[in-house]
Amino acid sequence: MITVVRAGPLTTIQDQGRPGYAHLGVPRSGALDQRALRRANALVGNPPSAAALETTLLGCALRFDEPARVAVAGAQAVVKLDKVPVEAEVIEVPAGSVLDVGRAIHGVRSYVAVDGGLDVEPVLGSRSTDTLSGLGPPKLVNGTTLAVGFLQSPLGAADKSDISGQLELGVWLGPRDDWFSGRELFDTAYEVTPMSNRVGCRLKGAPLTRARHGEMASEGVVLGAIQVPADGQPLIFLADHPTTGGYPVVGVVDDVTPLAQARPGSTVRFRELH
Repeated sequence: MITVVRAGPLTTIQDQGRPGYAHLGVPRSGALDQRALRRANALVGNPPSAAALETTLLGCALRFDEPARVAVAGAQAVVKLDKVPVEAEVIEVPAGSVLDVGRAIHGVRSYVAVDGGLDVEPVLGSRSTDTLSGLGPPKLVNGTTLAVGFLQSPLGAADKSDISGQLELGVWLGPRDDWFSGRELFDTAYEVTPMSNRVGCRLKGAPLTRARHGEMASEGVVLGAIQVPADGQPLIFLADHPTTGGYPVVGVVDDVTPLAQARPGSTVRFRELH
């Protein structure tokens, strides 16, 4: 068992998510930075499907009842074992020790994988916490205990996350790009705001100019959809997004993974895909 000593502001259990249920109103959820999750799992010999922890900005601290191999990937943070800093990505944790993943220095979210994976009850085939619907295990609090499973695969590695203060995201226009005039989306830079979370990344910059006004009926939205509320500021839907929305979607980002590590103030530019 693992006991949460310090939960941090938002630490959740995540895996690859539960795709295929949008028609039932259930978003994919899962790790925001899938590359970092795969890397952490590979480093401790877990299959990519294993559940791990996703921390947010301030990390978390865990006490281990039994010896364990642990990997930390994603956001760069100071990791300490029994208050002693360790720099290795893979850490051999003795029984009774406390592993502390500290404040993110670069990026936002760190992924903490334990050999064997976290053994919690799956919901619709996934162990992911969905912060919007409440599906899956609750977010961690101090004192939470977690069971470790027995999954095992050959030790490996995966690509590191690309953590940068300036992002360029490819966008497929539509389905409601005809509701807007001008090229503000592609001609200007936007800034990630502190209002961003697992549901969506809120941006601040040049408002998109409406060519059509009035209301529209709610429509289905997908991961990466760029919804434009009444103030004209784009909102990019992330893993815990709702499955329908009533504001027009000007386009869809082809890969939202970089946004998982985008801190408030990061610059986002869009590039049109054809």
